[in-house]
Amino acid sequence: MRCRMNEDTGVEYETPWQLSERVDGGGLGVIESSRCSSCSKGDFVTSFVWPWQTHAVMKEGDLQKVEPELVDGHLSYYLGAVGLTGLTALLGIREKGHVTKGANQTMVVSAAAGACGSMAGQIGRLEGCVKVVGICGSDEKCKALVDDLGFSAAVNYNHEDAIAKLKESCPDGIDVYFDNVGGEISDAVIAQMNKDSYVIVCGQISQYNKDVPNPPPLSEETQETLKKKNITREQFFSLNYMDRVEETLYELSQGVKSGDIKALETVANGIENMGDAFCSMMKGGNIGKQVVKISE
Repeated sequence: MRCRMNEDTGVEYETPWQLSERVDGGGLGVIESSRCSSCSKGDFVTSFVWPWQTHAVMKEGDLQKVEPELVDGHLSYYLGAVGLTGLTALLGIREKGHVTKGANQTMVVSAAAGACGSMAGQIGRLEGCVKVVGICGSDEKCKALVDDLGFSAAVNYNHEDAIAKLKESCPDGIDVYFDNVGGEISDAVIAQMNKDSYVIVCGQISQYNKDVPNPPPLSEETQETLKKKNITREQFFSLNYMDRVEETLYELSQGVKSGDIKALETVANGIENMGDAFCSMMKGGNIGKQVVKISE
């Protein structure tokens, strides 16, 4: 969504928001009236192009019907843990992380207290990593990662000893890195990675305010580290796996229901607070998925 505020999003599958036109993004609501065959009044639906308004007329092809019972009535989970966020974390780790149970692997997740990072850390642990270390921006978030989500350790990147703390938390090096931020934090993580390890490039949020290509260029030192240690670094796009969406979302819903996966949310109330909530999220004000509730 931040990239859509640029004149050029840098990717083919996202178009820029236009001046004087309403904003859209991931959303969920209830149908009040329908002229299409697949949806009826009272159905709950979600969409990637949900307009930021209280009521809207939408095309049938832009909507996906959802079942409240799969999330025990927590419909907002379809925007996060049991939505595109959870899908990205689970498929990203399975397709690009090469996690193997019994292999004594250590995973590091940046922006670990955010929507995708908080899911990725939990999934990494469930998939078989013996140690999962999160990097985030406050002691409160570090506590939530360890106490609430089962991370092995957490590092506050705002502390002066962050790099030393990361080394201390990963005594056997790093085998999988779920990268949400890019920049200096990622350089520090990659420097500590083991030979033949894997970097999953999910996001590069530290770079989105800069006029750089997508994905942003790496420093020469980091490029040399990747080459020297034969580290595989690949971008991950959920849209490439749309044929697996239904089965993966069902698996995520069962994980949330059983308690194996915890869905953290930061909720703002009222459509008038959409802008404030977005800006707060971009500054790291959220823990888990940032959601705006506009009606009961």
